[in-house]
Formats: sequence, C-alpha cells, structure tokens
Amino acid sequence: MENLNATQPVIEQCNHIPQLLSIKDVIHYTGLSRSTIYEMIDENSDRHDPTFPKKVQLTKVRVVWVASEVAEWINNKIASRSNV
Repeated sequence: MENLNATQPVIEQCNHIPQLLSIKDVIHYTGLSRSTIYEMIDENSDRHDPTFPKKVQLTKVRVVWVASEVAEWINNKIASRSNV
C-alpha cells in the first residue's frame, strides 16, 4: 500500500478486503449440509469436487471460505444448468 495515513485505521485504508464466510454461511448460501461440504473438499472422498472453493485455515480450529469464490462456484453451477 502506498501513502497510508497514520491516523486512519488500517481497515479503512485498504481498497478491498475479502469477505470471509463461516461454515454456517456456506451452508446457508449453497444449501448443502456441513457433512456434504467437508466431503466435497476432502480429496479422498467419493464426493470430492475439485471446483468447490478451498477453505482458509485461520487458526488451528477456525476455517472460513472466501465469499467471492463461493459466489463464483454458485454462479458456475447456475450457468452450467443449461448445459445439462
């Protein structure tokens, strides 16, 4: 970042901060269950979907997803329905 104003909070100085979604949010927006989501991201699962957004490990126990990636995945699913 260039020329940050020292009196302005850092969060306000950023042009874009990605929105992060909890598992509850991902469940809400996709309509998928918690177990389905974790099966889709598990490379060893029969239900693995390599197109599903990857989780972001914030801490040892806290994971989130990038909202724009979840939205893109949903939009791709919508767009692909005409190809069926």
